[in-house]
Amino acid sequence: MLNDFIARTHLAPQSAAAKAPTTGALPEWNLSDLYPSMDGPELAGDIARALSESAAFETRWKGKLADEAEKGGLGAAMAEYEALEELIGRIVSYAGLVYSGDTSDPKRAKLYGDVQERMTDASAHTLFFALELNTIDDAAIQGAFERDTGFARYRPWIVDLRKEKPYQLEDRVEQLFHEKSVTGRGAWNRLFDETMTSLRFTVDGEQLTLEPTLNKLQDADQEVRRKASEALAATFKANLRTFTLITNTLAKDKEISDRWRGFEDIADSRHLANRVERSVVDALATAVREAYPSLSHRYYAMKARWLGLDKLNNWDRNAPLPDTPQAMIGWDEAKHTVLSAYQLFSPDMAEIARAFFDRSWIDAAVRPGKAPGAFAHPTVPSVHPYVLVNYMGKPRDVMTLAHELGHGVHQVLAGAQGALMASTPLTLAETASVFGEMLTFRSLLDQTREPRERKAMLAQKVEDMINTVVRQIAFYEFERKVHTERRNGELTSDRIGELWLEVQSESLGPAIALQPGYETFWTYIPHFIHSPFYVYAYAFGDCLVNSLYAVYQNAESGFQEKYFDMLRAGGTKHHSELLAPFGLDASDPQFWAKGLSVIAGLIDELEAMG
Repeated sequence: MLNDFIARTHLAPQSAAAKAPTTGALPEWNLSDLYPSMDGPELAGDIARALSESAAFETRWKGKLADEAEKGGLGAAMAEYEALEELIGRIVSYAGLVYSGDTSDPKRAKLYGDVQERMTDASAHTLFFALELNTIDDAAIQGAFERDTGFARYRPWIVDLRKEKPYQLEDRVEQLFHEKSVTGRGAWNRLFDETMTSLRFTVDGEQLTLEPTLNKLQDADQEVRRKASEALAATFKANLRTFTLITNTLAKDKEISDRWRGFEDIADSRHLANRVERSVVDALATAVREAYPSLSHRYYAMKARWLGLDKLNNWDRNAPLPDTPQAMIGWDEAKHTVLSAYQLFSPDMAEIARAFFDRSWIDAAVRPGKAPGAFAHPTVPSVHPYVLVNYMGKPRDVMTLAHELGHGVHQVLAGAQGALMASTPLTLAETASVFGEMLTFRSLLDQTREPRERKAMLAQKVEDMINTVVRQIAFYEFERKVHTERRNGELTSDRIGELWLEVQSESLGPAIALQPGYETFWTYIPHFIHSPFYVYAYAFGDCLVNSLYAVYQNAESGFQEKYFDMLRAGGTKHHSELLAPFGLDASDPQFWAKGLSVIAGLIDELEAMG
């Protein structure tokens, strides 16, 4: 639970300079809407209340749910369960956000660890509830829906829950898995986070954290990019033993869980969590792999020519074009850019997003120890989401801000569904974020008249789409290779590096030379650790948005209303139900080809520019 929000990190290269004057003042969030302080009576009181009320809940309801289904009492049980989930979620959200603000602070780390342990203890008392509901036969559940309107309100959650029934274990085994997660998977996740934020990378004698070092890979000077890449490789290599141990341990941990639960494929548990069929994901992955030559291979060969190189080195992949404006984009300008784009689509969307700026729901400054990357954390419906970015004033940072605010708008709108049904499967969660990026990009592109600037903007968008689609499917393929081989024994650092280079070479193509040291770059991807097989959700969302945006462009009216209805649904509808009003069907093999053709079309436009 506590690691869910970390897994939403946006993988496009981040940027940001700690309080660089040219960015203007960068905001830090105010978490007092959750709790006034780490050591105040409000937080301590809620922790104690969560522990006592969860124990009371177990005493009241355990072993009685089948009878309550007959008597019409399940609605009351569901409401009480949801209130506990809200309370525990509030506590967990606060601890996670405080910790992400500075993972190097021992006091914050202790709070994070203590809350993990105590809320695991609390939720151990409520664990029986979902398990016991799934032991009630279908006819009794249907009868309960018909006679108990309070219970019927939760029908979508119950229907989703029963999809997990075939993989459910005996109660005490489930409880053991749950309680040991703190000292198992959760502990390895925390080790990864604290190791990553403690790393320093030496570039020209300067000790940098991860974000500013990654930022240098976007520098206009190739020598700066080379030095940053080599600094990353040197530090990653020095810590390979730790990252290899973490990866091997978590892959084995997942294999044990999957084997006990009876999942057939190594990614089936992720597909179930995403409420998406394996065949749909397989069709997406196949379509993207088949498109490598027409997308990434073709684009990078073209970019090498633009930069006057025979081949791009891996550190040149995100280099700006010669005509790309290099001026720092101030925070106020970034805010105006995103809000203006949202306003053109929907004033309501802009109003929701503006609250994040006006009410201090964003943390944008770069600080030592701060979590890298970016995320939007929904917290709980009774409060509001928070957004974290690491802002350094590059165009990609503006797109990242648009991306995370798209998540934030979605989370605000879905909040009305309540603590149990607001959460959206990852595949659809990425729709709103990528749509927010697309709105911002199209708004800026429409305002650009100078051909060289237009070319630079198109090239940057193509690179972002390649990063979101091609790169994420390559990540997915890498994970599949690692988890498959791990079933036969531990993988060495060298072997993991070989698998990484295989998928990178295949996806990026012959125009990119993978230099020595790049074999270590798998180490810093947090999704592999926090949420295995998450990454295909980015490709799913990007291709879906490409098709969705085409519908928007061709719609005479009513699109915004249908789009908001989709976001408000939260986790109450399957992707087929959500996309039907737009005439879209993700189970159609041609669906993915249409989404990928949008990227190919932008590359066609760039080729025509010369």
